[in-house]
Amino acid sequence: MNIQEITSLLEKVREINPLVHNITNVVVTNFTANGLLAIGASPVMAYAHEEAGDMAKIAGALVLNMGTLSEKEVKSMLIAGKSANQHGVPVIFDPVGAGATAYRTETANRIMKELDISIIRGNAAEIANAAGQQWNIKGVDAGEAEGNTLELAKSAANKPGSVTVITGKQDIVTDGHTTFTIRNGHSLLTKVTGAGCLLTSVVGAFAAVEKDPVKAAAAALVVYGSAAEIAAENTDGRGPGTFQIEFLNSLYNISAEDVEMRGSIEKTEG
Repeated sequence: MNIQEITSLLEKVREINPLVHNITNVVVTNFTANGLLAIGASPVMAYAHEEAGDMAKIAGALVLNMGTLSEKEVKSMLIAGKSANQHGVPVIFDPVGAGATAYRTETANRIMKELDISIIRGNAAEIANAAGQQWNIKGVDAGEAEGNTLELAKSAANKPGSVTVITGKQDIVTDGHTTFTIRNGHSLLTKVTGAGCLLTSVVGAFAAVEKDPVKAAAAALVVYGSAAEIAAENTDGRGPGTFQIEFLNSLYNISAEDVEMRGSIEKTEG
């Protein structure tokens, strides 16, 4: 995958304005909606059991985020996910905090078992625990990497057509055969609540316009990370509050030229 393909997908998102159905957490709903609008997608948050399936089947992508879990929300995720699977809609899963509590880990395992997940996106600890491995986690934040994140990513992509995205100091995207490493982003993203959750939804926007989930995820990470770099430069050290607002501006304004200048992606395997 080259930079020209990535910029082409960015323009495609803006041209098609895909509907991204989010069942996400209460902490990040507003930021996620604004971020999707800024990048050029159309967000919808539909949680009710009565409409989750109907909304999922007409969406370009379904994003499931278990940041603030409840049994009612889990039921909606499963209803929406099964509907998306039946209608060929890609399902993107963010196992927030998997490994922090037994309930979170069991829920992540259940979603992975009962649904066909196109793309799972999380930090190393979340991906490991969602895949049935042990990894330190504090609250919903990852501990230091204890193992080989590339091998972890490949082992987590254990279903045909499924893709694992592990984000951190560098990001890994793999389907177990083809692997990309992305080195875009900024440390201020870790100081804004919901930055990772929004990234998952942006991955959903790209998956809605690109059938190859590896290419969709890789392109989303390059664009998202490049926008973060621009936002950090424009805020000139004023802190995460200013950065958060400027980041939305950067998602809205990022151009093909910006991505061509900043994009750092390497095909490492396959």
